[in-house]
Amino acid sequence: MTRLDQNRAETQLAKKAGAPVKDVKNLAIWGNHSATQFPDFTNATIAGKKATEAISDHAWLEGEFITTVQKRGAAIIEARGLSSAASAANAAIDTVVSLTTPTASDDCVSVAVTSSGEYGVPEGLTFGLPISVDAKGAWHVKEGFEVNEFAAGRIKVTTDELLSERDEVKTLGLI
Repeated sequence: MTRLDQNRAETQLAKKAGAPVKDVKNLAIWGNHSATQFPDFTNATIAGKKATEAISDHAWLEGEFITTVQKRGAAIIEARGLSSAASAANAAIDTVVSLTTPTASDDCVSVAVTSSGEYGVPEGLTFGLPISVDAKGAWHVKEGFEVNEFAAGRIKVTTDELLSERDEVKTLGLI
């Protein structure tokens, strides 16, 4: 459901910038599908401009934007009394389409995959990362994302949560 989080984040950025969602590119969701995920606006673009240039309200980007994306599922359940099953189904379809279609060079898709150590994520940890698909249909973790101090702190929080969850499952003898 990392792609669901990406769709939600792209919608929030587009709305704030007054742009169509299709103009939001290169937005990655790092980590867990939980309230610790990091919707990475720092590498995103909107209509070809860095998101931090298209949206001058950096306090919103570092605060409300992140928490809105992190808690969107819970907000929908609270408002409707039901989950957003249609949005989740659409995100599942988006994931399949994205993994079977070459990715534009200025974009990525967020998918939870088993890390090989990219971006300092511990090897073997299932983690939301920016993915791109080449012309032959092979996917790989997209290189070149800048991880500044703010992003690194957010990525650490979600990494720590996933490591804790993995360790908890290990104590049950399931892995």
